[in-house]
Amino acid sequence: MPTDGAGTPAGDWLWADALPGDGVLLRPFRESDADDVTAGCADPLTRRFLPALPDPYTRADALWWITEAAPAAFTKGGAAFAVADPATGRLLGTVGISRHRPEDTGSAEIGYWVGPWARGRGVATAAARTLAAHAVRRGVVRLELRTAWENVASQRVALGAGFAREGVARDAGRFPDGSRYDQIVWVRLAADPGTPTPRLLPDLPGAHAPPRRALTDGVVSLRPLGPDDAEDTYTLRREPDVYARSVPPVPPSADEVARVCARAQARWLAGDTAAFTVRDAATDAYAGEIALYFQEPVTGQAMIGYSIAADARGRGYATRAARLVAAWAFDVAGIDRLIAGTAPDNVGSQRVLEHAGFRREGFQRARLPGAPGAPRVDDILYALLPDDLA
Repeated sequence: MPTDGAGTPAGDWLWADALPGDGVLLRPFRESDADDVTAGCADPLTRRFLPALPDPYTRADALWWITEAAPAAFTKGGAAFAVADPATGRLLGTVGISRHRPEDTGSAEIGYWVGPWARGRGVATAAARTLAAHAVRRGVVRLELRTAWENVASQRVALGAGFAREGVARDAGRFPDGSRYDQIVWVRLAADPGTPTPRLLPDLPGAHAPPRRALTDGVVSLRPLGPDDAEDTYTLRREPDVYARSVPPVPPSADEVARVCARAQARWLAGDTAAFTVRDAATDAYAGEIALYFQEPVTGQAMIGYSIAADARGRGYATRAARLVAAWAFDVAGIDRLIAGTAPDNVGSQRVLEHAGFRREGFQRARLPGAPGAPRVDDILYALLPDDLA
């Protein structure tokens, strides 16, 4: 690796005429890429998660990027590669490295976008994996990748390219109007293998990408919670007998519920919560929600919680939903033990758990917070093992 004599990498140290990857080729930009750069950077999805791009994005902006900004990225110690189809040469997107700090931490940051004509083919994952490997070979010790909570596709890219989720950088991103947003931080270290990062909570069986995949027994259907479920979820969680059993037992705001729904898929990918809506399998009518919280991966224990809307109770939906989640947890997610809790006076929930195969194991005094100004609430502990479900 060339240096400036003081141990710091010199400009263009990440330069390469071509970096072949899995179905992609990383190469320098060409002026013939201008139309595709313009189309990719003007795309609404690209703009949503790269808010600093010029608006509107014109062909002149693309030519400036190709002739000035991308070459300058290399001379400043970073990189800006075109991601091309190795067979046709057509531009598919871009991938680059910025914020390289070799003198203190050996760290850098990677970013990318893919044009709408090339999405769904693993282009971003292949490009990120290829450039990450190149950067590690050239001396990068720690490579960061940052995503918005709602950018689930980019989070899948991070996992596929061998990055591990480290946490959330609060208010690390900034919109053009000055408002800020949180960013999830993913990291690949030089010592990491670069293979896809294992998932604690896998996707549902069936199609890999569509968000409408579900668990069903023919009577109820469980779909992953998402942004489109905010209105139904808000209505449910505002029911007095629902929020009275929640933690904390206070009615949520519409903004709080919208944020929960918008971030649900990211939490699934993080491996901490798999949240579902409960629906009638025949009519698709909303009936409630159920979630699995993988709060103790080291012991293989997870917890479930559920709420059914008042007008959907008495039909066995909660019991069926609990059985479906338990079967998925044991058979697909590799979880070894499920727990659930109910207040002593919540007889209905106790019946649900018992009908689903859970066994009462203990009584936890003052386990949960009560309503403001009220005493804490006792909790009855139930547990389910794979043989119990069978």
